[in-house]
Amino acid sequence: MDKTANKTVLVTGASGFIGSRLASELVARGYRVRCAVRRSTVLPEGAEAVTADLLKPETLHGALSGVDTAYYLVHSMEAGHDSFAQQDRQAALNFVAAANASGLRRVIYLGGLGETGDNLSHHLASRLEVASILQTGNFSTTFLRAAVIIGNGGVSYELIRSLVQRLPVMITPRWVTTRNQPIAVADVIAYLAGCLENEQTAGATFDIGGPEIMTYRQMMERFARLMGRRLLIIPVPVLTPRLSSYWVSLFTPIQSAIAIALIEGLKNEVICRENRIRELLPIPLTSYDAAIKTALAENRQNGGR
Repeated sequence: MDKTANKTVLVTGASGFIGSRLASELVARGYRVRCAVRRSTVLPEGAEAVTADLLKPETLHGALSGVDTAYYLVHSMEAGHDSFAQQDRQAALNFVAAANASGLRRVIYLGGLGETGDNLSHHLASRLEVASILQTGNFSTTFLRAAVIIGNGGVSYELIRSLVQRLPVMITPRWVTTRNQPIAVADVIAYLAGCLENEQTAGATFDIGGPEIMTYRQMMERFARLMGRRLLIIPVPVLTPRLSSYWVSLFTPIQSAIAIALIEGLKNEVICRENRIRELLPIPLTSYDAAIKTALAENRQNGGR
């Protein structure tokens, strides 16, 4: 029997950077895909659209009806520093209540890597809290903890690209020395889809990252080299996260609320502490340079520079 037969998969956040790519991949693999969106948007051919808002519980029951597995790809950084965590918490609680009522079997959640101590940024702490809420449901939750995701349209990629493109000299805070493990968006999609097809991943938490560990400074320097640009980075000890976020907002298209959340999180090292998923889903990982080249090519195809 076809593994995709009679299996409806719900993708929340289907209009977003990850959700739109994942929906297309699942349709291509033959799944019946239902895309939950708050407003009308372009979806992959063959996908079913349903209007749903996780902050409006009355919209969730129809979206979850008949669904076997749901991808939880929603977060609210745009809401601002003081309210996004509250919105994310309420959205997760609403989802769990509706999913329990619907008899949902599985959830696959994409969150962020980071240490689990008390020094987490508000953004990473909120992602971890959402995972904890989802894990209280009557369904099985797979939690993928991702490092910085590199792909055209992604916030991290757009931040780095804009800074490198516009600032040949950067005066930066200490976060440029923080280590991270960037992962290509194509590899994230492969892991998300692979978890759906491998029941051994149900109920487990996995770290996912690319094949290289580097500092943010090294990421920007290599990005500049791939763009054929020269870049001088001068770290200073006195630039606070909030001042850094204003600086980022000035020179990039990133909204200030999102910039604050992102910059605050750059103090946290985001590298894989375990690689168990590599045994269950042995996908070939994309190098950082290859991920950047692909993103730059997509950007040019979409009319960017």
